[in-house]
Amino acid sequence: MIGELLITASVLVLLFLGWQLWLQDILVGNQLNNQAQKLGQTWQNETRARPAPISTPAPVVPVVSQAPGNAQKFGILIVPRWGKDWERPIAQGVGVADVLDAIGVGHYPGTQMPGQVGNFAIAAHRHAYGGGFEYVHELHVGDHVFVETTAGWYQYSFRDIQYVQPTQVNVLQPVPMEPGVKPTDRIITMTTCNPFFSTAERMVAYGLFDQFYPRAGGPPEEIAATVEAKG
Repeated sequence: MIGELLITASVLVLLFLGWQLWLQDILVGNQLNNQAQKLGQTWQNETRARPAPISTPAPVVPVVSQAPGNAQKFGILIVPRWGKDWERPIAQGVGVADVLDAIGVGHYPGTQMPGQVGNFAIAAHRHAYGGGFEYVHELHVGDHVFVETTAGWYQYSFRDIQYVQPTQVNVLQPVPMEPGVKPTDRIITMTTCNPFFSTAERMVAYGLFDQFYPRAGGPPEEIAATVEAKG
């Protein structure tokens, strides 16, 4: 009898913990989404307040900003494949408590900034604190990944996924897995833990830069409705 009660109690505890983790992931994800939308709205409002330029041709070379201080937000990740309203703020650094848990997506210090030749490498949890990269395995070749900053929107196209050991930090090189090689492409690298609820290995998704859209000229058509909905 006591054994049965203990088993029942253990099952109930496990169910409660699972429910709590699932609910927390949804709640935090919604909070991070709202943070990203408010940040984008601020940038949009600042643009509307400026006089319209006579001409705003897209530059051949995208604007490259300086990396901010640790835990400072500087961008927004927008992935249409993960939902038309899916957004997450991007901050400098990959500290667990101050960035990945609190903000969502972190930029590896020492890697390139959005639009810069080399490797713009970012990280997020797979299934905790908003689950920033929960659906990274669902990306299709050619899917667009956008990085929004105060300068505009950087469009990357997803190319491939790789699974590596946590010690294989060569994925963060300017040319991933090729230390010492001079980069010629603009790459985005998204890293997260794999499998779910484990840190046994890393899942790494790569994308290649397509185009830069200056803020003054408006957002890419694919995400225009999402951007405009911010007000």
